Amino acid sequence: MEKLWTGRFQKPLNEIADAFNASITFDSRMCLQDITGSIAHASMLAKQGIISESEKESIVETLGAIAADLQSGALEIDTSCEDIHMFIEGELTARIGDVGKKLHTARSRNDQVALDLRLYLREECAEIVELIGAVITAVVGVAEKNVDTIVPGYTHLQRAQPISFAHHLLAYCAMFERDKGRIQDALQRMDSSPIGSCALAGTTYATDREYEAQLLGFSTPCRNSIDGVSDRDFCLELMSAFSITMMHLSRFCEEIILWSSWEFRFVELDDSFTTGSSIMPQKKNADMAELIRGKTGRVYGNLFGLFTTLKGLPLAYNKDMQEDKEGIFDSIDTLKMSLQVFAPMVASMHVKKENMLAAAKGGFINATDLADYLTKKGMPFRTAYKLTGQIVAYCIENGLDLESVDLARYQEFSPLFEADLYEEISLQACVNKRISQGGTGQESVQSQIAYYKKM
Repeated sequence: MEKLWTGRFQKPLNEIADAFNASITFDSRMCLQDITGSIAHASMLAKQGIISESEKESIVETLGAIAADLQSGALEIDTSCEDIHMFIEGELTARIGDVGKKLHTARSRNDQVALDLRLYLREECAEIVELIGAVITAVVGVAEKNVDTIVPGYTHLQRAQPISFAHHLLAYCAMFERDKGRIQDALQRMDSSPIGSCALAGTTYATDREYEAQLLGFSTPCRNSIDGVSDRDFCLELMSAFSITMMHLSRFCEEIILWSSWEFRFVELDDSFTTGSSIMPQKKNADMAELIRGKTGRVYGNLFGLFTTLKGLPLAYNKDMQEDKEGIFDSIDTLKMSLQVFAPMVASMHVKKENMLAAAKGGFINATDLADYLTKKGMPFRTAYKLTGQIVAYCIENGLDLESVDLARYQEFSPLFEADLYEEISLQACVNKRISQGGTGQESVQSQIAYYKKM
């Protein structure tokens, strides 16, 4: 197909340069968005009397037919075209002749591609938000079954305090809720239409950018035509939000990988989300979780790649900006697939409550409650803290845990210890006594579950 910009040139583009310059192999995924934008543009041109109503009707009807043919497979995208915009315009002109050539009046490929990308990202983000919601639902489902499951809570990957396993899981729901919010916030800042900015300076035609923006579902046109075509901060903001979501998935996957190891044995992943070894028949590998953890790096790389591309560009449009698409498309694909795998992987995993409880009984994770017991009896907390440390050292030396030290020995450490001590430092009591809002106590956990079930 002849290039649309060949008028000024005496020689055809070098074959290698042509392939290097082309973007149709990846921007073709925006074909339907390009048609949507063109239908709105034709409608605006007709409203303003720039083209006739009959010309608009011919353009709109033919664009609709092209869209239908693309979706049905009757029409294949010609990858010899430079980009998807040239392909759609070329196909339109081939079908209706010179009328099709009028469509590009009062627009440039610069504002056209900026529009297509925003339309595409808006649709994809809506799906991503739904997928994050599905992950929250899956996690809440596991949490509901494990409100009374006691597990060690960790700091520095050392056993710290006993908590409800549900409470641990719900921490990720809080993170995923913010992930949804970040994407939705970014979409609000992307809610302006660049079409009508043209190459950079606007147009001499009496266009109605407000009308065209409304047809396309935007609240307003971009305020500045140079900004409309030359910035991709909306891509950076979304890619940053995607990277944070992948980071949260990766952290969760790291814990699942640890929990499913023989050293922990807290959970067992379903066979349908694990793989084996080609040489070790006993292996059951958490490969889906490992892949999500690994793919997080490529999403980060896409973000920093675009930062690097944009950091030195003068205004307005530069061909470097063609590099925005592959990275953000890959980030979208990677995040969507990760979310689609993660939700059923978590929902189907088997929680080994007895192993969690056994682990919670080791490591003196009720030591803080022992110190609190003394504090409530009137001992200053720092004194209670030091004395509890001495009791822990005694237990380690004698192979005991805090519950197995007899009362007489406790009273040698302090006369404040009484028989009610053992109930106070039982693991279940340690969990249930955390009555503060947002804590691991049962009422708080149930409240969190109820909140996330409404999302």
